[in-house]
Amino acid sequence: MIKIGLIGVGRMGTQHLERLLVSPYFRVIGCYDQQEQQLLHIEEEFGVTGFRDVEELIQQCDAIDIITPTDTHLLYAEKAIKYGKHVFVEKPISTDIEKAKRLVELVREANIIFQVGHIERFNPAFLSLREHALQPMLIEAHRLTTFDAKQHDQSVVLDLMMHDIDIVLHTVAANIKSIHANGVSVLSDDIDIANARIEFDNGCVANLTASRVSGQKMRKMDFFEKEKHYTLDFLHRETALIHLSDTAGNNAIPIRNGQHLRFLNTDTWVPEEYDALKEELNSFAECLIFNREPVVTAIDGLKTLEVASEILHKIHKMNGHQISSSQQHGMQHV
Repeated sequence: MIKIGLIGVGRMGTQHLERLLVSPYFRVIGCYDQQEQQLLHIEEEFGVTGFRDVEELIQQCDAIDIITPTDTHLLYAEKAIKYGKHVFVEKPISTDIEKAKRLVELVREANIIFQVGHIERFNPAFLSLREHALQPMLIEAHRLTTFDAKQHDQSVVLDLMMHDIDIVLHTVAANIKSIHANGVSVLSDDIDIANARIEFDNGCVANLTASRVSGQKMRKMDFFEKEKHYTLDFLHRETALIHLSDTAGNNAIPIRNGQHLRFLNTDTWVPEEYDALKEELNSFAECLIFNREPVVTAIDGLKTLEVASEILHKIHKMNGHQISSSQQHGMQHV
């Protein structure tokens, strides 16, 4: 079994811990958190050892799971990589492009397994399209949620839109030609609602909207192709395909073009329910066991961050705000 340690056992870290404790692949060695009360709670509720020295925990493990505030990812990942440990880090890889680049270089030099936790890659709605060679001409994404006063320590772009940026970059096999974006602060001091338009060299356009001040929850993405339209519902984990065909399925709509009769069919899949976080962590374990590349690599995490940073740059420029020099430097490479 893979000996693993957790760094950060807040709300999300506790969810990781629950999956790791029942995984057939892992043996949890212990946890580290800067909050002593949180460590005591974990020790009492789960019977897991709480470490007060993070490097002591790292040295006793084969792999480290980092679920800390994003701006500390480099700090802890660098410590783990220094000891040659494999690393799983929650998304985004960093809030800073230069730090993300540093992580990519450390991973390359150390030749360790490094996976970024973009969990929607493991959503059954998305996985149901694995056998379909997607070639979208237009992508529409809406990721909306209600406001949570405890969850606004970063912009909605780095928090929510990152999921859809990652899916889009994974799906569209082309370079980005241009990015346009706008966004506003509503209930916090950071961007609460944002819209981005990403244009690719192959003509594909992705329109992404993310909001954390909506009156409803929605996580949908539509892929439009010639004679096909895929709808992914990440929230309810359903996939639908609307497509033109020469044959009629159930409830097909006939469409006549001159003498040619065709049918508009709708197929819906409700994949078997499973725990996406559990599968994501098990996938990390399988990468260690079989020495294969993770589903989401450090380079994937960097590319997603670069696009997110460019979107923020466009928004801040429109709103007359300034951004850090490190972000400006990194955006030149988008």
